[in-house]
Amino acid sequence: MAVVKEGGKAPAFKGVDQNGNTISLADYKGKRVVLYFYPKDDTPGCTAQACNLRDNYSELIGKGFQVIGVSTDTVKSHKKFEQKFTLPFPLVADEDMKIVNKYQVWGEKKFMGRTFMGTIRTTFLIDEKGVIRKIITRPDTKNHTEEILAAWEA
Repeated sequence: MAVVKEGGKAPAFKGVDQNGNTISLADYKGKRVVLYFYPKDDTPGCTAQACNLRDNYSELIGKGFQVIGVSTDTVKSHKKFEQKFTLPFPLVADEDMKIVNKYQVWGEKKFMGRTFMGTIRTTFLIDEKGVIRKIITRPDTKNHTEEILAAWEA
């Protein structure tokens, strides 16, 4: 498997979102994409991140970005998360972990003294040609939009 890196081609993927729609990266050709991977629906950090993107969604759209969230949660879990927080963007269910593995964001994590495997919170900024312009490896969940816009401009 090729290493996913800035300047490289974003790996193609296909999955189902919270509304049962099939979402693929190819659907977004010619558009800027904020592809963000998060550990779990309705947890404090993931909620802060999703709500920051929601609250600034019109600004992101205005700057030409499409937002796609991905976690290993189920379609049903994503639907509840979307409805609870009125999220305006697709959340792709990656239960078989194909997408997290393609993007190399599944790995060892530590939390409260224990070690386990899980999704490593990471955001990929993908340009109109499908090239990864920036990888944000430790997103600031409460200020993620500002971080995205600053990283894109840099």
